[in-house]
Amino acid sequence: MVALFFKCLLGAFAVLLIALLSKSKSFYISGLVPLFPTFALIAHYIVGTERTMADLRMTALFGLYSLIPYAAYLIAVYYFSYKYELVWTLSLAALVWVFFACLLLMGWTKFSPALS
Repeated sequence: MVALFFKCLLGAFAVLLIALLSKSKSFYISGLVPLFPTFALIAHYIVGTERTMADLRMTALFGLYSLIPYAAYLIAVYYFSYKYELVWTLSLAALVWVFFACLLLMGWTKFSPALS
């Protein structure tokens, strides 16, 4: 229960930091905060302790490829922000992320050598 509370505090701290940075002169830095690898560290620790180092490497490699849907999302936000209001921009960009994430998962399951 204490660990769960600590994770909630970390999340609240991240949201607070994003909110404060978004109001500052360097507002663009608020886009960097969510990219701190909090969940990746947790995932890599769990995979590293419960599976092999080869599985950890595979997880890290998949993490690199997972940057593709995120990049597609950011490109979509940039592009759609010229054409739509905020809610439509973010909604469409999220759909772009889902589309590219599905493509990634289909491609990974089909072409990953360790899964064949």
